[in-house]
Amino acid sequence: MVTSGARVPSDDRPAVVFLGTSLTAGLGLDRDAETYVSRLAEMADSAGKSFRGVNAGVSGETSAGGLRRLDWVLREPVDILVLELGANDGLRGHDPSALEDNLTQIVRRTRTRYPDARVIVAGMEAPPNLGEAYTAAFRRVFAEVADREGTELVPFLLEGVAGVAELNQDDRIHPTAEGHRRMAVNAWPVLEAVLDDLEARVP
Repeated sequence: MVTSGARVPSDDRPAVVFLGTSLTAGLGLDRDAETYVSRLAEMADSAGKSFRGVNAGVSGETSAGGLRRLDWVLREPVDILVLELGANDGLRGHDPSALEDNLTQIVRRTRTRYPDARVIVAGMEAPPNLGEAYTAAFRRVFAEVADREGTELVPFLLEGVAGVAELNQDDRIHPTAEGHRRMAVNAWPVLEAVLDDLEARVP
């Protein structure tokens, strides 16, 4: 407990905010430490690139919902925003153009608030039962936003996890702890490069 008048040590590690869905929140996991967010923090610590992670994942969140709560999320400083939104848009068959607009607005508003913030877009895939035209349009959104807005991109956060029974819970949608570990492996090279770049900019 911090007593009155006590000095709280400052934390000068980069603030990495994960804005996302139940995939980020870790729905169904036994412990927060099993989420891919926590796994990434462990990987960063091991590599000597420690960061202060903020898990802003909300179960059931759509890109529109993420945009609506963005101001609340941005109340605290953000050095890196990891944008994991779109999975629920795809499950519900939402218009890919609306998803693209929402992600674009999130990126731009984050940079308006924190001009030096870096953004990483985590790509998603739509369920194949929605048809080839829809899944192709959905897939393009993430790469196009990243290219146009100059963000980093994790092509598919669930690469090697989606559709793999042993890496998903009984609902076949939410990854197990081991699935989250694989997600962290997918995201780490991109996050590590951004952390390295931030470190290189420090005088």
